[in-house]
Amino acid sequence: MGFLELAKKRYSVRKYKNTPVEEEKLKRILEAGRVAPTGKNNQPQRLIVVRSEKGLEKIGKAARIYGAPCVIIVCSDTQETWERPFDGKKLTDIDASIVTDHMMLQATELGLGTLWICWFDPQVLRAEFEIPEHLEIVSLLAVGYADGEPQSPERHGRMRLPLEKTVFYENM
Repeated sequence: MGFLELAKKRYSVRKYKNTPVEEEKLKRILEAGRVAPTGKNNQPQRLIVVRSEKGLEKIGKAARIYGAPCVIIVCSDTQETWERPFDGKKLTDIDASIVTDHMMLQATELGLGTLWICWFDPQVLRAEFEIPEHLEIVSLLAVGYADGEPQSPERHGRMRLPLEKTVFYENM
C-alpha cells in the first residue's frame, strides 16, 4: 500500500475491541516513533506505554480512551528539545507530534486503530504516573483493534478542504 493510500485509510477510532495489542506490533509502532525526525535529532520524546487495567483506569481519570487496550502517553523532555535561536521556540510539541504521527500510521499499516487524544488533564496524568515537570505531556495515543466499520478512505473528498483553499503559491 502506498503512503497516500495508508494516510487515507487512517481514521479516529472511538470504540475498541477488548483484544490486547500483540507485543511484536507494539514494538513496531514504538520503533516507528523512534525513527521519527526531531529538531536537531535531539530525540526528546519520552513515551509511557500503558496496558494494565490499573494504568488504563488512571488514564481514565484524565481522559476518555474509548476502551482502548493500550495508550501511549507522549511526552517531550523540555531539557532535551531543540530551541530555535531566533525566537526561543522550543519544538516540544512539534517533535512529539511527528513521533505520534509516525506511530499512528504504523499502527494503521498493522491493522490497528488509533485515536490521537489532546483533550486530557495533564495534572492528573502527571500525578497518577509521577511524570516529572521537565516532561511536557503533549498527547495520548490510544491503540487497539477497532470495534465497528472503518471509515471510508473516500471520505476525504467531502470532509477535507480542496487544495486551492489551503495551498498558496508565491507570486513570480
